[in-house]
Amino acid sequence: MTESTDSPFILQSRDERGVVTLTLNRPAAFNALSEGMLGALEQALGGVAADGSVRAVVIAGAGKAFCAGHDLKEMRAAPSLDYYEQLFERCGAMMLSIQKLPVPVIARVHGIATAAGCQLVAVCDLALASSDARFAVSGVNVGLFCATPSVTLSRNLGRKEAFEMLVTGEFISAQEAREKGLINRVAPPEELDAAVESLVTSIVAKPRTALALGKALFYRQLETGIEAALADASQTMACNMMDESALEGVQAFIEKRPPDWKR
Repeated sequence: MTESTDSPFILQSRDERGVVTLTLNRPAAFNALSEGMLGALEQALGGVAADGSVRAVVIAGAGKAFCAGHDLKEMRAAPSLDYYEQLFERCGAMMLSIQKLPVPVIARVHGIATAAGCQLVAVCDLALASSDARFAVSGVNVGLFCATPSVTLSRNLGRKEAFEMLVTGEFISAQEAREKGLINRVAPPEELDAAVESLVTSIVAKPRTALALGKALFYRQLETGIEAALADASQTMACNMMDESALEGVQAFIEKRPPDWKR
């Protein structure tokens, strides 16, 4: 059974496994990240962070696209440095909150993912895309270098590949996005939901504690030198090994039986 909670900007559902789906819901605007949309995402992600029974999050888009980035009409209506500083800081904080969640977050991408929409794909832990999806950081085409998307993009792609996207604003295909490291898997449009479900099923079969510890360590170590990263990783593994789920998993392996995890 699936529980649903809808808002004007985000359609939210949760299944019996604790998998939450957040669907961006401005289809007429290609799900552009207006202030209302950002607020709804902040609230929804905050709810996930506070709920220890959530196992995974899927972010999707309603209509013909995943997300076309910031709402340029809204941005242009009130031009001031203070407004833009607050807007981009708020968006950056929302993006960072995805990385800070203790559960894996999966982007389900169809149509286009451009500018901050491409940033949203890049900041998610995992991403699956329809074979007809397209990706771009296209702000430069209107004279606005996609500076904030460049941060997550450059942490997914090789430097030259990321910079080429940023300075040309050109689209890449789903297959190119996979080859460059922006997304994990590509599926035909009619098989995208099944591909997402296959990945989700694999994730929720694992202990939540191990995934939470691992995700936090994964992102911490990327920002440190190798010695500090290895020290952090060693401590994380030691703590993880003391968790009941790991002790049970190792014992089950020794006894050649499936683990009995209390997830």
